[in-house]
Amino acid sequence: MNVTDINGNSLHDGDSVKLIKDLKVKVAGITLKRGTVVKNIRITERLEKIDCKIKKANIVLRTEFDRKM
Repeated sequence: MNVTDINGNSLHDGDSVKLIKDLKVKVAGITLKRGTVVKNIRITERLEKIDCKIKKANIVLRTEFDRKM
């Protein structure tokens, strides 16, 4: 499986990514600001999504909104 970020860089389990857009998370009731660094991501079965933990909430992010650090 080859999961890539917005720039085409390959992503792997344990990588860190930076958000490129403000994202509202309705379920958790938070807004993730652009530039937020997300550490220790996990690759999901879907190529366009990654799993991560932010502020004690498990969140699935689309790879089109992040870039590799």
